[in-house]
Amino acid sequence: MKISSLFILLFMCQSLLLAQETRITVNADQNAPEISKHIYGHFAEHLGRSIYDGFYVGDTSAIPNKDGVRTDIIKALKEIKIPNLRWPGGCFADTYQWKNGIGPQEERPTMVNSWWGGVTEDNSFGTHNFLNLCEELEAEPFISGNVGSGTVKDFADWVQYTNHPKGSPMAQLRKENGREEPWNVKYWGIGNEMWGCGGNMTVEYYANIYKQYATFMIAGENKDNLYRIAAGATGDDYHWTEVLMRDVPKSLIEAVGLHHYAVIDWEEKGPATGYTEEIYFKSMKEALKMDEFVTKHIEVMEKYDPKKEIDLVVDEWGGWYEVEEGTNPGFLYQQNTMRDAMIAGATLNIFNNHSERVKMANIAQTVNVLQAQILTEGEKMILTPTYHVFKMYTVHHDAKLLPVAFDSPEYTFNGESLPAISVSASKGGNGVTNISLVNIDAQKEHKVEIDLEGMDVKKMQGQILRSGKIQDHNTFDNPNKISIKDFKDFSLKNGKLSMVLPPFSVVVLSSTR
Repeated sequence: MKISSLFILLFMCQSLLLAQETRITVNADQNAPEISKHIYGHFAEHLGRSIYDGFYVGDTSAIPNKDGVRTDIIKALKEIKIPNLRWPGGCFADTYQWKNGIGPQEERPTMVNSWWGGVTEDNSFGTHNFLNLCEELEAEPFISGNVGSGTVKDFADWVQYTNHPKGSPMAQLRKENGREEPWNVKYWGIGNEMWGCGGNMTVEYYANIYKQYATFMIAGENKDNLYRIAAGATGDDYHWTEVLMRDVPKSLIEAVGLHHYAVIDWEEKGPATGYTEEIYFKSMKEALKMDEFVTKHIEVMEKYDPKKEIDLVVDEWGGWYEVEEGTNPGFLYQQNTMRDAMIAGATLNIFNNHSERVKMANIAQTVNVLQAQILTEGEKMILTPTYHVFKMYTVHHDAKLLPVAFDSPEYTFNGESLPAISVSASKGGNGVTNISLVNIDAQKEHKVEIDLEGMDVKKMQGQILRSGKIQDHNTFDNPNKISIKDFKDFSLKNGKLSMVLPPFSVVVLSSTR
């Protein structure tokens, strides 16, 4: 009986170990889409310390800068190959009068930033500053235009000011302000969150307003190939997308927006640091809803646009918590922990896997606001765990999607479960196969086997982002507590890639020759 019982126990243990291994298949689908680099876009709003005391310190600052923009931030963003930058909002966009931000700085009128802290905006950072910054970053500018409190003429004039080559009043004004050549801005958001801070409109009303603005942005046909993005829904408001797809002619629209934040409760968002595993689990539950929302909005779009001529742009996403103690509540300044790395890695995998329709996304935000990649304090600057995820994922920029198939093990907490593992894969133009994996489980490691048969992968190299506690973060006193490390805990034999993913970790593997 003792020998038999021991045999049964060993058999059960062996079966349990086998059950814990997750098998993933990577497919070389010739019809798979390209993962647009613009999925890895960013967002800079006139909010808190995002622009002022973030990006922009002024050209008289002792902090090294180029035309007033911190050179350390420029360098950091170039390293993650920032593809586009959305500006000036957000809610601020629908209060912004762009003509107040051009011409001599000392002559520019001020305004009250009523949305974010009630501070006075001096308009010292305007259109020229932003577009010149984008040129320096080699990033596409994405201007979110004022529909809520602006006029059609203001909007049309802005397009002319940035894009008309010469011989027009706006081109002449641009020249007088020191810029001869146009910037040729392609990406334009027509308002922001029109269901809320953009004017509390119904979608039926906004659809008509949208058509008016989209019409007067151009003369007749869209010969300049402007990319017009309709202010989209929040979360699961599928009716919003339905009306835009139904009522706006395809000749007037290139993309529909979508916003979703990983917020556990808008009245009690929880702390950015020092949170419990319960709060962490709730945050991840909200973050992973992105897959459901994207899937269902795409289903609505398919009804009206089966040829996929209109894109989905997730132009605001990320984690949102209570502000840091002692900071202005309207400035939305929060720390960035390993939880944010999990949100970033899992969300970017979702976008990659929906890249047939998702062509752009913008994390909120780049510097000192919400899920920031960069935090500053005086002349100090730190890179956050979110920044490191974006750096690891640059391998997916404009690479061909490799569809993956697997059943994820579960991350279980207090009787609820979430998929523990998130995966996306791609093949770059250089022939390199890339696989990004996220294990959001706060307690358990997970064994993974990836079938790469037929992929002609002989060798791989890896990187990992992990730390000792899910609440860990970089500080100005310890800026490198969390950083990218080499990952070697894997084996590749006969087309099978095996590894163990540590708890709350992000791993990216790339083939080598």
